[in-house]
Amino acid sequence: MELALQIARPWRGATSPNPPVGAVALTQDGRVLGMAAHKKSGEPHAEAQVLRICREQGTLSQVHTLVVTLEPCNHQGKTPPCTESILQAGVKHVVFGSRDPNPKVKGGGAERLREAGIQVTEGILLLPCEELIRPFAHWVRTGRPWVTLKTAWRKEGQGINPQRMTMIPPQGQRTFTSPDSLRLAHELRKRADAILTGSGTVLIDQPQFTVRQVPDHLGKKRWLILLDRRRRINKDWIQDRENTGFNILLMDDVETALTLLGQKGCLEVLVEAGPSLSGFFLEKSLWNEHILILQGDPPGSPDTVESRINCLSTAS
Repeated sequence: MELALQIARPWRGATSPNPPVGAVALTQDGRVLGMAAHKKSGEPHAEAQVLRICREQGTLSQVHTLVVTLEPCNHQGKTPPCTESILQAGVKHVVFGSRDPNPKVKGGGAERLREAGIQVTEGILLLPCEELIRPFAHWVRTGRPWVTLKTAWRKEGQGINPQRMTMIPPQGQRTFTSPDSLRLAHELRKRADAILTGSGTVLIDQPQFTVRQVPDHLGKKRWLILLDRRRRINKDWIQDRENTGFNILLMDDVETALTLLGQKGCLEVLVEAGPSLSGFFLEKSLWNEHILILQGDPPGSPDTVESRINCLSTAS
């Protein structure tokens, strides 16, 4: 299961509106025959892929156990049900981590496999498996994307003091965080289906919002939500962002934006904004995960990064 998680994690943000999933095929004595991850919506799921790999290399008859991070699906979508692929392959034992959180298909995969006489073991490494699909689980339960809010704070004066912290970079600079923190910010962009910002951030910083510090998902096209009631953002800047691959929407309020993103199948939205809009998300409890970056003290030393999960805004 650790191996299945390891191969699935790099594909967070690439599979929407599906969740990332990893699968490993084993012999009866535990030897790995193949592994695969779901990489894009519309393509075969991880279970079907790993069984295809074993078929192509002539080892399908040796597959005894299939280990999957998520309960195999039992419904027809863009691809056939994974349960049927498992049954046709003659798998004897299926091990999975998290149950499918979609209330419309609850338990369907596990029940179908058990009814067919396959041994099913569930709940293995449950917490990391649930963490892997957290945005998907939130979306299928609420209809809205998982909201990740990133804020970075630098100190003013001596020492780290909450009363002497600001999100504004020093004059003449566009950032003040360390290279590691900058890489983290781009990792967050990579896994997001949409980025949400305010007109103030655009007017002051002219940000690109592209993924540059890490390799991006090939062909990934994100939504860029601009909260701009007074339509102050320059049209040339908007055109430049469209040219870099963004689908851009100008919106007037946060609630409407989150609802619309959910309807478009976005699993996660990253909020990259200034103090006012970030403060609004915090005050109204509209966030699910808050990534808080505190400038190193003294400047130049490693930053402190904290992650908080807001359970109140996550449907159970």
